[in-house]
Amino acid sequence: VQLQACGGGLVQSGGSLRLSCRASGINFSINTMNWYRQAPGQERVLVTSITSDHVTTYADSVKGRFTISRDNIRRTMYLEMSSLKPEDAAVYYCNVFLRSRHYWGQGTQVTVSS
Repeated sequence: VQLQACGGGLVQSGGSLRLSCRASGINFSINTMNWYRQAPGQERVLVTSITSDHVTTYADSVKGRFTISRDNIRRTMYLEMSSLKPEDAAVYYCNVFLRSRHYWGQGTQVTVSS
């Protein structure tokens, strides 16, 4: 299983970014995919998920600002982030829970300047 995330960067508060995560080695279309984030000194937390049926869930902290989506043909998951706040700054990880274990992408850094 390989998860390749990209799209992070530096953005001003109130700005937008789009993250992508391409998966290989899994039957992408049938798996729930997740985005987690980890800020310095904090635990890694679940931000949003999308099921195979495109049902989405969001942490309260990002509802209305972040949108998760997936393209099963491209085996890619996306995270559209808007109205970014300094507290959104973190390393963002794509994730799939498969065969009783977590698989993680390498993480992509999001920095939000105030």
